[in-house]
Formats: sequence, structure tokens, C-alpha cells
Amino acid sequence: MASVRPASGGSTFDEKKQGRGAMTWPPGHERRVLASVDSTMAEAARRSAVLAGPEWILAERQQAARGRRGRTWRMPEGNFGATLAMPVNGAAPVVALRSFVAALALFDTFVAVTGRAEPFALKWPNDVLLNGGKVAGILLETHQGGRVLAIGFGVNLVETPAPGEVEEGALAPVSLASETGAAVAPEVFLDHLAAAYARREADFRTYGFAPVREAWLAGAARLGQSITARTGTSETTGTFETVDPSGNLVILTSKGRVAIAAADVFF
Repeated sequence: MASVRPASGGSTFDEKKQGRGAMTWPPGHERRVLASVDSTMAEAARRSAVLAGPEWILAERQQAARGRRGRTWRMPEGNFGATLAMPVNGAAPVVALRSFVAALALFDTFVAVTGRAEPFALKWPNDVLLNGGKVAGILLETHQGGRVLAIGFGVNLVETPAPGEVEEGALAPVSLASETGAAVAPEVFLDHLAAAYARREADFRTYGFAPVREAWLAGAARLGQSITARTGTSETTGTFETVDPSGNLVILTSKGRVAIAAADVFF
């Protein structure tokens, strides 16, 4: 897998900081660590009306965590579940491009805590893979008429979902500990992720989506290979050609190119 281009803040890995949480917390970002909550996404929604600036919400336990399309998601203790809630401007399609920003920040964080880039890949639209299995997922929701964005991050640090909890046909889940041997505490992971996201967000606001897209494609899983994209009403199989400037998945089929805004991808 080609390496993802670092954010403009510089190298994403420092051996002296690996796994020790020795990151500078981004200025102006609040940090809330909860012992237990229904879900960090629900907590972000409740706090959206009073949000003054970016705020990270980390929970040790979540009783009602959820993924995309309302799917339930169990978070074993020791895994990572957090939400970044932040005020945003711009049209909904532009705000939605933060899923790519978030994926790059997760990639940077995995490199920071393992010192390795090659086992990780980015799966459209919202997953990070490790040795071909799913290690992390991202969920985006907006509140207050689109003025507040909540980005949920779920990472299998130490444990994976049970087989019965995995959607049929989906990639097998893996954990960071089992695949790399890295033992990373959730708060340490948050230190790295918050710093990485702040760098990637700054680049996105300064330079737009083009460099984010370029960096994301450099780490994309199955680029140039056969994939299947399923929506609620259709299925498209072909070659994963690119992600277009609007963030759509572009598949080359026997009938031509198809641009897909939202789907689940299987391979």
C-alpha cells in the first residue's frame, strides 16, 4: 500500500512519543472523558446547542453505540469510542467531506502508535483496514440545522465484535493489539487522534478538498480492483477507478462510469 502524504504539520510518527500520549493537545479543543454514556454521538447531539468550539467526547463504556444507517455497535471496554463535535460552515456536501479528513487523521494516528503505515488502508466511505480486516469506522451526523458536525470514531484497540454482530458479507473485524502487538490505551489514542485531526482539518480549511482527496487515494484499499457497491435499491460491480472531486465513489463498469454518493462497499 502506498503511503499517505503527511499533513502539513510534518511527520506523523515520533519514536519518542509512540504509545505514550506525549502529544500536544490542540488549542481551543475541549476534552470530556466519561466513564459511561449511552453513546458519544448522542452526547454530542445533546451538547450541540451549547457548543462553543471543538469538543472531544471519549467514553470508557457505551451502552447504545451505533454505526452507519442506525446499525447497533457494541464497544467492549478497552476499545476506543469517541466523538468530535465542532461548529462548521458550508453546504452539506462540503461538510460531508470531513469523512475523508477523519479517515486520514485515523491513518496518521495508527502510524503514530505503531510506527508502520503499510498494514493500513482506507476503505470508502468510512472505514480503516488493517491487514485487510476492519479495525476502525467513522460516522458523521449534523445538528442545529447543519451548524454542528459530530464525527464518531470507533476503533478495535483490543477486541473485535462477535461473529454474529458482523454484517453478512462484510470484511472480518480485526484489533490493533492482535494484528500489531501494540497496546494503546484509549486516552493515549485520543491524544494522537485529536492532534492528527486538528492538522488535517487545518489543511482542509486552508487548501480545500483536492489535497485531502489525493492523500486519501494514496492509501485507498482496492483502488484499480473489482469492488461491489450496494445501496438500498441497487448494486454496482466494477473497477474502483477513483473518488471524484465531490467525494463520490467512481466505478468503471461494462456500461461506463458510475458515480455513487452513498453505499456499502464489498470485496
